[in-house]
Amino acid sequence: MFKSLKIRIAITAAVCLGCLYFLIPTFFSNIPSPLDQYVPKEKIHLGLDLQGGMHLLMEIDTDKALESMMERISNDLKESMMENKVRFRNVEKSKGATMSLELTDAAGKSILEKVLKDQFPDLEIASSTPRDGGQLITLKFNDKRAVDLRKLTIEHSLETIRNRVDQFGVAEPEIIPEGDNRILIQLPGVKDPERAKNLIGKTALLEFKIVDEEHSLDEALRGNVPEGSIIAYGSRADKSTGQRGQVPYLLKNKTLLTGASLETAKVQISDRFGEPHVSIKFNAQGAADFDRITNENVRKRMAIVLDGVVHSAPVIQERISGGQAQITGSFTMEEARDLAIVLRAGALPAPVNILEERTVGPSLGSDSIRQGVLATLIGSLLVILFMVVYYRLSGAVADIALIINIFLILAILAAFRATLTLPGIAGMLLTVGVAVDANILIFERIREELRTGKTPRMALDMGYDRAFITIIDTHITGIISALVLMFFGTGPIKGFAVTTIIGLLASLFTAIFVTRVIFDYVTQNFNIKKISI
Repeated sequence: MFKSLKIRIAITAAVCLGCLYFLIPTFFSNIPSPLDQYVPKEKIHLGLDLQGGMHLLMEIDTDKALESMMERISNDLKESMMENKVRFRNVEKSKGATMSLELTDAAGKSILEKVLKDQFPDLEIASSTPRDGGQLITLKFNDKRAVDLRKLTIEHSLETIRNRVDQFGVAEPEIIPEGDNRILIQLPGVKDPERAKNLIGKTALLEFKIVDEEHSLDEALRGNVPEGSIIAYGSRADKSTGQRGQVPYLLKNKTLLTGASLETAKVQISDRFGEPHVSIKFNAQGAADFDRITNENVRKRMAIVLDGVVHSAPVIQERISGGQAQITGSFTMEEARDLAIVLRAGALPAPVNILEERTVGPSLGSDSIRQGVLATLIGSLLVILFMVVYYRLSGAVADIALIINIFLILAILAAFRATLTLPGIAGMLLTVGVAVDANILIFERIREELRTGKTPRMALDMGYDRAFITIIDTHITGIISALVLMFFGTGPIKGFAVTTIIGLLASLFTAIFVTRVIFDYVTQNFNIKKISI
C-alpha cells in the first residue's frame, strides 16, 4: 500500500493539515464565532518556568493522622468495653499514635484481647504493666496497618489537593507524590500565591460540637477544665472599632458531626445584612444525623468549628430537618469562596508543612520563552543554512522535513494537552539536530551510490535502504534513554524526556517518509538525470 506514491502524498498532506488543525488555538487566539466550534479548544499549555506561577513542596504529617485515628477509635473502644463488661478506669490517647487504658482487675485482659481480635483487628497490645491489682495497657496500630494508614493518608491528601486546585481553576497543575510523605505541587499561571498556599494547606476539618453551658467558662480559663470538655476560640469584630478579637468557648469534646457528611457547600449573600456566608448541605446520612442531633439539643448552642476555630455558635431553636446549615463569620467574598472550595473538596487527613516554596514571576517566564524561542530559531536557521549550502537542493528537501518535524512536535503537544517547559524547548532543539543527522546519513549513502555510477533513481533507493537500519537503531536507543529519564526523572528532566521522545518519533516520520515522498515525486514526474546533492 505504501508503495503507492499517491497514498504516501495523501498521508503526508493529512499529517500536515492535522498539525495546522491542532495548532490553530495556539497561533490564533480570537477565532470567529461560527468557526470556533469546529476547532480544538486546547492550545499548548506552558509550564511553570515559561508562564510563571508557584512551586510548593509539602510534607504530610502522617504521624498526626495516626494520632487522630487513634483518638477516634478510643471512643468506640470505650463503648465496646462497656458492652462486654470489661472493668476499666479510663481510656485515653497517649503520646504518639498509642492509647492507654487501665483495667481494674487482671481477668479483664483476656476479655479485652477478645474484643480487640473481634472488633479492632488493627490494634495490638504494645505493653502491659501490673498496677494496683489491675493492668495498665498500652495499645498501638499493628505495623502492617500503620504502613497502610500512612499510605492511605498520602493518597487521600493527593486527591483532596487535586480537587481543591481543580476548583481553584489552575490549568495544567502538576501534583505528584515525592518520597514517602511529600507532595510536589506546581501551579502555572497563579496570580495570588498566598491565597493558593492558604487554600491548599488548610486542613479544613469541619466539626459540630455542643457548647458546654453546664460548667463555668471562667473557671475553665483559670485552668479547671472539666473532664470531657475543651476550650476553643473564635473571633468577633468590634462594631465600634472594626477590630477583631478572640472569643473563648467551652465546648464538649465529643464531635457530633464532621464535614465528611457534607454533600455540597456554596457561597450565598445574606438578605438581611448583605454579607457572604457559606451554605452547606449534608448527604442523606448526614442529614439524618443532623436532624437527630438538633432534635436532641433544642435550646442548646451548637458550635461550628473549622480547624479548631469556632466560626459561630448559634442556639438550636428547633429541630432542623433537610440537612442544611450556614457558616457565618464576617467573611469577605474571597474568603467565603475559598472556604466553600475546601469544604467541597473535603478535609485533609493530616496537617501539611511547606518545606519549599518558589514563585516564578510572569516577566521571568516571558524572558524564558523569548530566549528559548530565540535559541530554537537560531539553531534551526543555522542547520537549514548548512544543509542548503552543503547538500544544495537535497538539503532544501531536508529543511522542509525539518520544518514539518517542528510543527509535528508542537501539534502532538497540543493534541495530548501536554505542557511545554523550558527543558522541553531544549528537547525540541536537540531533536532538530537528530532529524537532520538522519538525513545526512541518507544523503551520504546516496552520494556513495552515485560515485559507483548508479542512476539517480537507483541511488535514491539504495541510499534509503542502507541508511534505514542505522537510523532506526539510533532513534530507538535515543527513545529508550529518554524513557528512562521520563520514568525515573522528576520535574524538568521529565519535561525534557517527553519532548525528546515526541521529537524522535516525529524525526523518524519526516526523515524517512516525508523526504522520500518528495524525492519520489520529483524523480517520477520530472526527467531527472542528476541529483543536486
